[in-house]
Amino acid sequence: MSTAFVPQQQPQPPDAPPPVPPHASEATRLLCAGAYLDPAYRDRVIEELFVNEQRFVAPSLGFDAARVLAHALRARRQEVQWAWAVLGLWLVGAVLSGGRLVLFLVPSVLLAIGGWIHGGDPDRHLYRAGLAFLLRWAGGLFFLVLMLALVAAAFGGGRIEPWRAWAVFVMFVLIAACLAGQRGRFARVLAAELSPRRFPDAVNDPAERDPSRRVQMLKHRIRTEQHAPLVMYHEARPFCGAGVASREWVLSVELKPVPSKKQQPLSNRLVLEQIRPRVERLRVPAECAGTGVRDRLRWLEIDECVFLPAEGLLRREDAPYHPQAFEEHRARAVEEGAEKRRHFLRIRVGGWEEELVVTVFVRIHTQGGMLMLEIAPHVLLPVRPDFKDADRAAHRFRHNSSLGKAVWAMSRVPGSLAGSLAALSRSGVHRWGRLTGGYAGALPDGPALSVRELGSGSGTSQFQEMDVARYLKSIQERVAHGVRAALAEAGYQTGEFIQQVYNISNGGVHIGRVQGSTFAVGDHSAASSTTGGGTPRKGSGSDDHGG
Repeated sequence: MSTAFVPQQQPQPPDAPPPVPPHASEATRLLCAGAYLDPAYRDRVIEELFVNEQRFVAPSLGFDAARVLAHALRARRQEVQWAWAVLGLWLVGAVLSGGRLVLFLVPSVLLAIGGWIHGGDPDRHLYRAGLAFLLRWAGGLFFLVLMLALVAAAFGGGRIEPWRAWAVFVMFVLIAACLAGQRGRFARVLAAELSPRRFPDAVNDPAERDPSRRVQMLKHRIRTEQHAPLVMYHEARPFCGAGVASREWVLSVELKPVPSKKQQPLSNRLVLEQIRPRVERLRVPAECAGTGVRDRLRWLEIDECVFLPAEGLLRREDAPYHPQAFEEHRARAVEEGAEKRRHFLRIRVGGWEEELVVTVFVRIHTQGGMLMLEIAPHVLLPVRPDFKDADRAAHRFRHNSSLGKAVWAMSRVPGSLAGSLAALSRSGVHRWGRLTGGYAGALPDGPALSVRELGSGSGTSQFQEMDVARYLKSIQERVAHGVRAALAEAGYQTGEFIQQVYNISNGGVHIGRVQGSTFAVGDHSAASSTTGGGTPRKGSGSDDHGG
């Protein structure tokens, strides 16, 4: 079975550099690194893609969810192995100390709770930061008191034999060595299979060689679904995986005949055929730019997708992903007014090494002498900053001095017992849920979340905002021009449509700063986020379209 699936690429201009396949993209590499870096993120990936096997995977725009799952499972196995080693050393130390090592459980738990309350959210409330500070200091002071008592006992001044105290010190040194080894293993992974040089070679990625048949089967399903033009969705989260959504733009115009022209039938397909070539021409660089110009619009992807609800299927493999079945759905859906089944022209630009993905969904409908145009832009925000800093963290640890590594490891010994117990508990909960939850025989369901959205940060840089504005403006203008051309060629007036476009434009495009997982298009627009399973509220935004 192949280890990586590369979807069919869109045709490019002859001199355009080939786009990076999703399994080798920088976004995929950073998400894989995040699986080793953040246990909470890793657990969510495993829960969504491995435990809940009845769920379809969300569209994976510019990345490979199967490869992220492979590294999440590998990181989990390594974490469990190190956790058992640390826990075993604590148990040996407890026996050698006559049970007195159990006292160190108190500061370990205090430190673990303090770290959990503190979290990694920069917008946490002040009371959370204060409580975390108090718990950490209490745990640290308690640990220090216990260590001073052990030092006194080691030199004959305590209530336990000196050899028992020295045995505890030896156990602490071994625990620190385990923690340093675990961190060193993470650093080596970032320098080897997850390095920018070696990551494109998915065939030789150790994480892809999982011997479990179930893992290989799930990866095959994910790679069948994630880049397919058929999107199986949950009714509450139809655009799950596309990122942050601005409020959709909806235009409806009366089809008024031009008296001097003979009217031609105007179908949804005819309008789309006017839009598509105009958008595709965005790939062509300016004549003066030369052959080596770099512009993400040259890698613009455009296809037609059909959204189908997951409800009603009896098995996940019954979804009509076969090309012939999909073509039948597309042929019927393109002319439908639609409720649950919907046809869209999907236009995607993957910028910043697939970290900033702009996707515009376009839908045309003609009914009862009216033409309706729906445009729904979505933006996948860049990967979390801590995931992007994984290479720096690994490099710093690898090149740190022996003293620095020792201090790093010893400072984490107090919380290692609670941390190991937590890691084993998380693994046990997932195993128990998978064995008893009945997910294998459950009815199919749409995706609950996107691992790409889960790994996204909360904002963009100014340069990235400028690029999003350029991508959206270019695409939306070409869509508007295509609709206007279709109306004119079919013998219908275009004045009302041009006026509506002008009214919506009304002063140009303004891309608001993307903060707190919101994205706004237009001077007076509001935005909402689909990250975490929410759905955008309906309304009308302001976009810039040329008349």
